[in-house]
Amino acid sequence: MEYRVNRQTGDRISVIGLGTSYIAESDEKTAIEALIYAYEHGINYADLATAGAKTFSYYGTAFRSVREKMYYQVHFGANYESGEYGWTTDLETVKRQIDWQMKALKTDYINYGFIHCLDGENDWKEYQENGVLQFLLDMQKSGAVKHIGFSTHTPSLAHRVLDTGLVDQLMFSINPGYDYQHGEYAKGSAGERMDLYRHCETAGVGISVMKPFSAGQLLDAKTSPFGRAISQYQCIQYALDKPGVLTVLPGIRNVEDVKLLLGFFDAAEEERDYSVLGSCTPVEMAGTCVYCNHCQPCPAGLNVGLINKYYDLAKAGDVMAAEHYQNLELRADACIRCGHCESRCPFHVKQMARMEEIDAFFNREK
Repeated sequence: MEYRVNRQTGDRISVIGLGTSYIAESDEKTAIEALIYAYEHGINYADLATAGAKTFSYYGTAFRSVREKMYYQVHFGANYESGEYGWTTDLETVKRQIDWQMKALKTDYINYGFIHCLDGENDWKEYQENGVLQFLLDMQKSGAVKHIGFSTHTPSLAHRVLDTGLVDQLMFSINPGYDYQHGEYAKGSAGERMDLYRHCETAGVGISVMKPFSAGQLLDAKTSPFGRAISQYQCIQYALDKPGVLTVLPGIRNVEDVKLLLGFFDAAEEERDYSVLGSCTPVEMAGTCVYCNHCQPCPAGLNVGLINKYYDLAKAGDVMAAEHYQNLELRADACIRCGHCESRCPFHVKQMARMEEIDAFFNREK
């Protein structure tokens, strides 16, 4: 397992976590076996916006003895009074649901209390005016909630919430379909979505990724907007390469699903390579480095993707990114302009000119 640290909280989070959209479909024995197997193989983060109420008791049973080693994100607004997923912004219902969920999870605290499903301006306004946000803040003050996050599909609204400084984690849909303007939740342009990822990285706010496979549509050539299947491992790598991303949360049903996800770490580089998407790049993103490192290895030894990433983040105001760049063994000024990276880049980035631009930028910063 690999781990990434949320800079706001210090939490060391597994890069593959657990989504819960499907596990309620499994019987108790199957579900608990899968959860225990996931934990034993290093998975330590889980989202609890599940499809069915049974999920909470499954988690409570599976992780009761190791609760302090698991990170839960629990959604203030997800409603399971009917036994199935629902959504509410009613304060008293939210209070009852959080109390019930914590009891079912056999826990007295929540790692990340999430403002649930902020997709429109009215949602954010309502959560503030109806007392749900204050309830969440009060729980944080008492220690029952350690950190605050929110889920959304709307980049413009996400920026506004991030600017409040209240949140430490964002749950957002990241997959090639949505980023390239295909699918129900493909909100915001490709550039706007990338700006959001950089905003999170700059602010130290972690991103937990929902819908990494676009509800499975990307995995089947018949439903993929690209006319060909994109594998789970390609989708996972795609999301992990985005700034700010800490963990990807695919849904599971059983041990076999967990084993398939864990196979990502043993997969060959070509199995993770999503460069085929270069032929589908939106016009506004053509020539934009997405840090995929398909250009590697650089004959001069540069980490081209990392140099580009630090540059983009430094331009966005990330002081740490500028420091990281200066600490690189080889920086943009070491480019020998051989054109190797440009010949391999599926996204048509003119890296030789860009390296000159990057070097000039950081020289100005000194």
